[in-house]
Amino acid sequence: MLIQLFLLGGGVATYLHQRNKPKSKKKTISSNFSGKKLLHDFKIAMLGNERQQQQLILDPKMKSDFDEYKKEADRNLRLSAGATGLALLGAVFPMLAILSIGAVLYLERDVFAYLWRDFKKGHFFNVYLIYAIITVGMLAGGHFVLAALSGVLGAFMMKIIKKAEESSQKQLLNVFDGHPTQVWIEKEGVEIQIDFKTINKEDIVIVNPGEVIPVDGVIQTGVATIDQHMLTGESQAVEREIGDEVFASTLLLSGRITILVKMAGEETLAAGIGNVLHNTQNYKDNVMARGQKIADGFLPFEIGLCVITAATLGPTASLAALWSGLGANMVVLGPLSVLNYLQILSRQGILIKDGRVFESLRQVDTVVFDKTGTLTLEQPTVGKIHTLTDDYDEHTVLCYAATAEHRQPHPVAQAIIAKANELALTFLTIDEAQYELGYGIQVKVDHKVIQVGSLRFMQQKHINIPDSIILIQQQAESQGYSLIYVAIEQQLVGILEMHPSIRPEAIEVIQHLKQRGLKLYIISGDHEQPTRYMAKQLGIDHYFAETLPENKADLVKQLRKEGRFVCFVGDGINDAIALKSAQVSISLKGASGVATDTAQIIFMDGTLHRLPRLFQLSDEFEQAMSSNLVSSIVPGIINLVGVYFLHTGIAIGMGIYYLGTFAGLGNTLRPLIKHQNKKLEVLDK
Repeated sequence: MLIQLFLLGGGVATYLHQRNKPKSKKKTISSNFSGKKLLHDFKIAMLGNERQQQQLILDPKMKSDFDEYKKEADRNLRLSAGATGLALLGAVFPMLAILSIGAVLYLERDVFAYLWRDFKKGHFFNVYLIYAIITVGMLAGGHFVLAALSGVLGAFMMKIIKKAEESSQKQLLNVFDGHPTQVWIEKEGVEIQIDFKTINKEDIVIVNPGEVIPVDGVIQTGVATIDQHMLTGESQAVEREIGDEVFASTLLLSGRITILVKMAGEETLAAGIGNVLHNTQNYKDNVMARGQKIADGFLPFEIGLCVITAATLGPTASLAALWSGLGANMVVLGPLSVLNYLQILSRQGILIKDGRVFESLRQVDTVVFDKTGTLTLEQPTVGKIHTLTDDYDEHTVLCYAATAEHRQPHPVAQAIIAKANELALTFLTIDEAQYELGYGIQVKVDHKVIQVGSLRFMQQKHINIPDSIILIQQQAESQGYSLIYVAIEQQLVGILEMHPSIRPEAIEVIQHLKQRGLKLYIISGDHEQPTRYMAKQLGIDHYFAETLPENKADLVKQLRKEGRFVCFVGDGINDAIALKSAQVSISLKGASGVATDTAQIIFMDGTLHRLPRLFQLSDEFEQAMSSNLVSSIVPGIINLVGVYFLHTGIAIGMGIYYLGTFAGLGNTLRPLIKHQNKKLEVLDK
């Protein structure tokens, strides 16, 4: 309750400050300020409920972890409450002094745990050492009441620090999240269903349209169109037939195939990427928290001052001087600002899994985008329609293609259907619903055989391919288009250009990043021509094409060696190693499970809209940290003046320290006030 009153006081002070400002004609967020809602927001920020909900959206299996954490937190709260009461009773009844000492030490247990953790790392002089010296000194001097109050308040501060660190916990990576738990195999001519984990080499696995391929292997029967972009970064679906290799974690768009298993489970290419991720040393593991680094920077001065004060004014004055805690409040105010901004960002559709990323965002000078799936949408668009005979115009060619594809779920079919709907074309009636899936589709409409598919499909159907289309093919290859061919009654009548769909928000986002002075790159597993063409469309000067997954990470590391501070934005399994290698990593909701597990930041609306907002809020966070630093130094200077010129004691020093702490806490609440009623605009539409 004491803490809540101080926080409420801070909120009210901020509100009055806002209220006394000259009124502007424009209505501001602060005009709708609610002290009750502020306390609620602070509680939510501390608990991280909203972020937990977003994490559960990405991985429902985390619920058990959150439930276990809540039970542990409740248990610790009860123990802390008991220790607090015992410590205060010990201060009133001297016979309970020993129990009081034990209770204070229990309340301060996290201080000693953090001190020991840093000692083991070779970091001997840290802010926790000062806290420990003060606690032991007050207990040795018989200041039990002050020690008990210090233990209560100190325990609260340590909970903030621990909560901020726990918000940065890693998630385990699972490259098999998208796979079915059961698969079909063919054994002695019979199809049987088995557990995914029991697949063995030399099994014959059966995969149907729309299913994720569960193994690395070789096609034994059937032809297929496969989306490999999550694994290889190729923007166009690939065509595979008997004897061709296929890979786990890729998606079978059309066709029904059987696969001779060569690699399964942990031996697959996708699993190999996962193993690299697990074994990659994350640079952030060895980064000390920024608030603690600032606080620790004052330690030599404080320890020296303590020694001088003890020699000149005595041990009591020395303890009072230690309560100056120059910069020490940054250990608390920094994590609390992190928790508040984690909440603010989560309410705007940005899930930050690693709170330490705030330290990194301010240093980013280079943003690297994966091309396929990140800068582009999964579904392409129909561009130019080429007619090859005077008997059929563009609309007729498109109408026949859309009629043939209108029950197909894959992205190319959906793009053709969308174009037909855009032009208000009416689908024709299919006489015979006999589909030949593989590289294309064949139906009968108006007693005519219609074939729609790839060039290889047309060749398989023995349809004549005129030399006149060579120019169309060359242009498509140079600009990164794929082509869909339409034949009627064994005659090629038209070609549809399938253009990669650039995300509608991409150009605006790129412009904003360029205005910030950031250097931008595209990195892609796709071919040179389409990558270069997209870079030109978006106004990005630098790109890397035909890049294998492991080489993506090498390119990111090369940029870092050149002195660049890299933010990587990607969505596929093939991007995961690069995400891990960058100082800041971003993925989109709906991307591969490995990408969202690896990335520090997830845009929950599945778009790039939030990228400018992320950098804007990181700027705000920097301003908040600067204000925190001021509020953590000024009270300490006041206390030192009091100790040396007014001969103030421990109680006043402690009081000034915690008044400064609560003033700093009030300052950290200002962002919650500012963003109190702001919601995610994109999701509200």
